[in-house]
Amino acid sequence: MTEFRPQRFQILPPAVKNLIIINALLLLLSSVLEKYGIRLSDYLGLHYWRSHYFRPWQLLTHLFLHGNFTHLLSNMFALWMFGSLIENIWGTKRFLVFYFICGVGAALCHLTVLGFEFGAIEKAFAQYQLNPTVDQFGRFVTQYINGPFQESFRNYQHLWESNPSNTTFINESSYYINLYIRGGYDITAHGQVDGIIDQATVGASGAIFGVLFAFAYLFPNMELYIYFLFPLKAKYFVALYAIVELFAGIQNSAGDNVAHFAHLGGMLFAFILLRYWQKNNRRHFY
Repeated sequence: MTEFRPQRFQILPPAVKNLIIINALLLLLSSVLEKYGIRLSDYLGLHYWRSHYFRPWQLLTHLFLHGNFTHLLSNMFALWMFGSLIENIWGTKRFLVFYFICGVGAALCHLTVLGFEFGAIEKAFAQYQLNPTVDQFGRFVTQYINGPFQESFRNYQHLWESNPSNTTFINESSYYINLYIRGGYDITAHGQVDGIIDQATVGASGAIFGVLFAFAYLFPNMELYIYFLFPLKAKYFVALYAIVELFAGIQNSAGDNVAHFAHLGGMLFAFILLRYWQKNNRRHFY
C-alpha cells in the first residue's frame, strides 16, 4: 500500500510540467538549428564512448532531446499520465532524483549493449581482413550491415562477383567496411561521414520506463485501459511490456532504431531504487 501525503493533488505538478516544457523547447531549437546545418544531437545526444562525439554529460542531456514531434508527444504523454501521480505522492525532489537516476541508468545499460554489439562487429571485421574474399564480404554484409546501407554493399558485392580477378576490391572492401563502422573521409562523397559508432541516441524513454515501472510497483492492481478499451492491471501491463521489449531487443530487426535495452535498463534501475527506498524509508513504502 502507498501512503498519500495530505496535500492538494496537482494535475500538472512542477517537475512534470517543467520537463515537458524543456523537452518541447529543445525539439523546437533542434529543428531551427538543423536548418543552419547544426545538429544539436551531436552535442547533447548520447554517443558510444569510442565515438569522437561522446561527452560524459550526454548521459543526462540525451533525456531532453527527441527525434521528432511524435516521439516527443508519446514520451511526454506517458510522463504526464504516470509521472503526475507519482510526483504528487513523493514530492518534486524525490521524483526528479528517481527520474534522472532511471534515465542515466538506462543510458549506461544501452552503452553496455552497444559495447557488445560493436565489439562483435569489429572482431568480425578483423577476421575479414585476414581473408578478404567476396564470399567473406557477402557473409559480413548479411550479418552486420543493416538499414539503407545494405543495398549499397550488396551492389558492391555483385560488382565484385562479376569481376573476381580484380584485386582492387580487396582493399576497397576493407575501406568501405571501416568507413561504415568508424566513419571518416568518404572519397566517393568527397566529405566526412559518420560511422555507426557515431549514431546518437535521444529521448526520455529510459526515464519514462522507470516511471512506468514505479507506477506498477506502487499501484499493481490499478487497471489501465489499453487503447481505451481493454482493462489490464498495471503489474501485468508492465510485465508484458518488458517481455515485448526484451524480445525486440534480442531479435534486433533490421531498421529497428529503438533502444530496447535502454527501456529495460530504466525499469531495472527503477526496481533497484524502489527496493532501496522501501528498505530504508517505510514512510512511503509499507
